[in-house]
Amino acid sequence: MTYDLHIHSCLSPCGDNDMTVNNIVNMAVLKELDVIALTDHNSSRNCPAFMKAAKEAGIRAIPGMEINTTEEIHAVCLFPTLEQAMDFDSYVFSTMPPVRNKPEIFGEQIIVDENDEPIGNIDILLITASGVSYSELPELMKKYGGIFFPAHIDRSANSLLAIMGTIPEDVDFPFFELYHLGLRDELFAKHPVLTEKPWLHNSDAHYLWDIAEPDRQLDPRIENFLRKKEII
Repeated sequence: MTYDLHIHSCLSPCGDNDMTVNNIVNMAVLKELDVIALTDHNSSRNCPAFMKAAKEAGIRAIPGMEINTTEEIHAVCLFPTLEQAMDFDSYVFSTMPPVRNKPEIFGEQIIVDENDEPIGNIDILLITASGVSYSELPELMKKYGGIFFPAHIDRSANSLLAIMGTIPEDVDFPFFELYHLGLRDELFAKHPVLTEKPWLHNSDAHYLWDIAEPDRQLDPRIENFLRKKEII
């Protein structure tokens, strides 16, 4: 399966306003991707429109979120159903600090419907750290029925390794996301434990042209895991 499981919409303040749900879905269709996920910062509130648009276009879609933990670690959360994603969204939103967005500085946070019409904005700044710690994620995913994986694990900011400096043994994850493919061997040599797990290479798209090309296929271990969890 060709994939891109880390895409931001116009709800993420750093996402381009052209990242509406239909634009995302149709770009993925043009690129002949098999499965895509919407993963806005600390929110799933564009997932209802995203799922409707994807169903209309005939592409497999996963509702999700890129959570920013209390420690400023980014992790991608994926869910089998929209209802589960929205329940988790409500919980995460309840933990967010009362920092208001400044659209002129951070960007707009636009909620759209399935026709890409704006239907609201979120006033709380979504790129701040939530009140959810990284160590809580396994139990929260059990509670809400989802799965999580560390995002862009090798980036110099907002990644598990950037913040922790190592891979915590007490927080397990099924797979992880690489950002710099050219540094993969160096990363694995420094952290051999990562060689034991499969990995993804998503786009982390904030602009339409960044959405992945159909040159990546899900590792069979990841595909089987996602099927077992009924996420695909």
